Amino acid sequence: MNQIASNIKSKTKLVPILGALFMVLAALAFAGVNTMNDISQQRNGVTPEAVAFFQYSFALIFALPWIWREGKKALKTNKLKWHILRVVLSAIGVQAFVSSFAVMPFPQIIALVMVSPFFVLFGAAIFLKEHVSLSRVFAAIVAFLGAMVILQPWSESFTIAALLPILAAIVWAGASIITKYLTIDEKPATITIYLLLLLTPINLAFYVGSGFAVPQGSAFMLLVALGVLTALAQYFMTKAYSLADATYLQPFDDLKLPINTLLYLVVFGFALSSSFWPGAALIIGASLYIAIIENRKKQK
Repeated sequence: MNQIASNIKSKTKLVPILGALFMVLAALAFAGVNTMNDISQQRNGVTPEAVAFFQYSFALIFALPWIWREGKKALKTNKLKWHILRVVLSAIGVQAFVSSFAVMPFPQIIALVMVSPFFVLFGAAIFLKEHVSLSRVFAAIVAFLGAMVILQPWSESFTIAALLPILAAIVWAGASIITKYLTIDEKPATITIYLLLLLTPINLAFYVGSGFAVPQGSAFMLLVALGVLTALAQYFMTKAYSLADATYLQPFDDLKLPINTLLYLVVFGFALSSSFWPGAALIIGASLYIAIIENRKKQK
């Protein structure tokens, strides 16, 4: 009996560790995605709309076996309009995120998008009537200050285009709130499949509107690799959340910022602005603070 109990205990400890490993793999895959995204636009001249369309189209193709396995039963829903609204918000976020690569280094983009969970806090309080503690409000204020330090809207070099990552963070927060609402009585498979099926035609509309320029040669092959990495990153992240709690995984999710920063410095060799470092530190600090507070609450 003692041996059985010991085995169960060791497996219980192992699952969160595996979740952390998958989250780190997701961070590495997303860093690869962002690097290829930057190379596609800056070195190969691929438009942001083309990058978004091909990236998620190829991700959809690689997910088709799973969609086929789930079958028609996963498409049954009484909340189609909410699925559509969620996907529209997600598509706007994708377009804003991809377009921001033309105006700033991608580590800076990642840092700004990391404020999205704090927008979710206030959105959930307003629309889902969830309680927001003072500690969460404090963390949200710190994260916002971090974003302002990075953006420096008071400087002469600031442009409206620099707000694209913040726009992505806001609309993705809206999509997350709708996701939380849908999970009340919708299956995870249904939510995921509607996202995959509806996102591609919306991205196609943006792509056609931009001129429908088809990348050639190595640029096209890079987009194929981009789609593969996107599918892998989504899988790793989903697997991580199936193995461990979000609060436990948060510090490992935050690794995406230093990983992206390191990869950017190695691949492109450009120095980041002096304002990036203190701003990023404030955003990561706020995120880790919330993770610690939430873990303490669960242990009580």
